[in-house]
Amino acid sequence: MIDEKKIESAIRLWMEGIGEDVDREGLKETPQRIARMSAEIFGGLSMDAADHLKKTFPAVNNEMILEKDITFYSMCEHHLLPFYGKAHIAYIPKERVVGLSKLARTVDIFARRPQIQEQMTAQIADAIMDHLVPEGVMVVIEAEHMCMTMRGIKKPGTHTLTYVCRGSFQHDLEKQRTVLDLIRS
Repeated sequence: MIDEKKIESAIRLWMEGIGEDVDREGLKETPQRIARMSAEIFGGLSMDAADHLKKTFPAVNNEMILEKDITFYSMCEHHLLPFYGKAHIAYIPKERVVGLSKLARTVDIFARRPQIQEQMTAQIADAIMDHLVPEGVMVVIEAEHMCMTMRGIKKPGTHTLTYVCRGSFQHDLEKQRTVLDLIRS
């Protein structure tokens, strides 16, 4: 899916466009490095969350599962600058659960694309609802956006918090508060 030659050509043009000497020693291999990096940081474009969420295990008497502090890195689709932070996923299973690493992998799949935080939050929640079919899910993401830190408003340390509730979490403020309290603890 990643066309490394196109990326290399684009990076060379971009560096020329900002006035750099693309043949100077420090930059000679930069287009190739950026092409290889692109395959890694945008690898989620060729992945499907279903691949990780389809293997489940029986579990009974679970009221809620919360996996918190899942570190992620993504790229803002508006400026192609990073945003990064922590994702927290709570869900109430219906007799089946998924391996804990699969929740973190689901975050990575959606983070490793040109993305906006608001959409990423919803995509994670929807994938869990679609593939695990739990009673409900709540996804909370807190991130710092380099497009706000390095450019424009230049406000380092500003964090954006988004959350999405599906199923039984959607209208149950007590469940939402419980998740938020557990995240803070």
